Amino acid sequence: MKLLDLLCGTQAQEWQGPQEIEITGISTDSRQVKPGHLFIAVKGTKTDGHQYIATAVEKGAKAVVCSQMPDERQEGVAYIRWEDTTAAPGLLANSYYGRPTWNGMKLVGVTGTNGKTTIAPLRYLLPRAMGYKAGLISTVRNAIDGEILPTDHTTPDPLTLNSLLARMEQSGCQYAFMEVSSHAVDQRRIAGLNYTGAIFTNLTRDHLDYHLTVENYLKAKKRFFDDLAPEAFALTNADDRNGMVMTQNTRAHIAPSALQPPAAYKARRWGSPREGMLLDLDGQEMAVDFVGRFNAYNLLAVYGSALLLGFDREETARLLTTLHPVDGRFEAIRAPRGYTAIVDYAHTPDALVNVLEAIRGVMQGRGEIITVCGAGGDRDKGKRPIMAAEAAKRSERVILTSDNPRSEEPQAIIEDMLAGLNAEQRQQTLCIADRREAIKTACALAKAGDVILVAGKGHEDYQEIQGVKHHFDDREEVRKAMN
Repeated sequence: MKLLDLLCGTQAQEWQGPQEIEITGISTDSRQVKPGHLFIAVKGTKTDGHQYIATAVEKGAKAVVCSQMPDERQEGVAYIRWEDTTAAPGLLANSYYGRPTWNGMKLVGVTGTNGKTTIAPLRYLLPRAMGYKAGLISTVRNAIDGEILPTDHTTPDPLTLNSLLARMEQSGCQYAFMEVSSHAVDQRRIAGLNYTGAIFTNLTRDHLDYHLTVENYLKAKKRFFDDLAPEAFALTNADDRNGMVMTQNTRAHIAPSALQPPAAYKARRWGSPREGMLLDLDGQEMAVDFVGRFNAYNLLAVYGSALLLGFDREETARLLTTLHPVDGRFEAIRAPRGYTAIVDYAHTPDALVNVLEAIRGVMQGRGEIITVCGAGGDRDKGKRPIMAAEAAKRSERVILTSDNPRSEEPQAIIEDMLAGLNAEQRQQTLCIADRREAIKTACALAKAGDVILVAGKGHEDYQEIQGVKHHFDDREEVRKAMN
């Protein structure tokens, strides 16, 4: 692609060097640069790409986008200065890959603290069940119609993201659904994309290791809605106290959803059998294979966004009854001895409360709850005592263990969690740093009718310790312990 075509429409403050250059790729990491690439120097949270401009040029970069011109410039290389290069990877990747979301494919983003990884995959499955081709970008998996791809982040880097969207468009996908993290909005990973719609689930404490304050976290989420086009829709959870805050400055069409009327889209739970849930969705009664109030909100978001995309109301409602929970989200495993284990990704205080209340609701007074949970290392330390306290309030027994300790000592994380418990709660709590042993202990303690919640990792099949990922799957460990 010609450099002039790639930069068409962008606002470069300064351009030095040739303009008639053929660009064969884009890189933000000097280690990935190949001959003919455009290198974008971005000031990140840990490193400054400007330090690697010379390295990128040595490896064959023919053009450099930077916010500060280097003192030494190589002849035959184009140097383009932008005031701020944060959004450059997204904008230029979008241009390089042919602006896939501007050519007819409808892109819907889902953001919020909890629910994203349930809503996005279900939205992806719904049009496919109707015969349409669709793509998915999520925490659990990426998918191009029926092709399943691995994933490392909730929202990929801009180059990977635009490459995936371009492949979806080339494969004939009419729809694409993706999780949009607060990090992605703040770091402008989604710059240049054209969203047909956005969904807001809820907002509770999370990622304060990055955002520092809840206000900053909220502003990052809100910016996603602020940047929507007037033709887009903004489906927001009006029952959440921040639901309407998200949309107060958006230009998009606002569509509130709620379990508490009035709202454009409404749902009401009218029964909670042992398996699944009975739901009144916008006046249509149905039985679904999901449990808990939080899943009523999730299904309402799936339903409301489908109608906003123009899908048939009755057909959408019918297909909702055929959907099943996403991997690692309230995933039930039955033991021969008569107890049940629930594996769930819940890793925030609010998510933990939601899952435990859902479990209590379907138990209907029978049996006890044993919760196995930890907290991730190198992340928001403030939520650790809160999570332990919420688990202790809603469980008969708690086992505090290791999650992904990363560079921290597991026992130190457990001590942070213990700080949230009073003397009585500590009496019902065990501390077992080895997660495998914690799960085995929970299964040994469980009696017929009990429910074990193994929270925090869900679909993840690894445990990160001192920078190394080791294979570890909660579901595998539960099944081994049961047998």
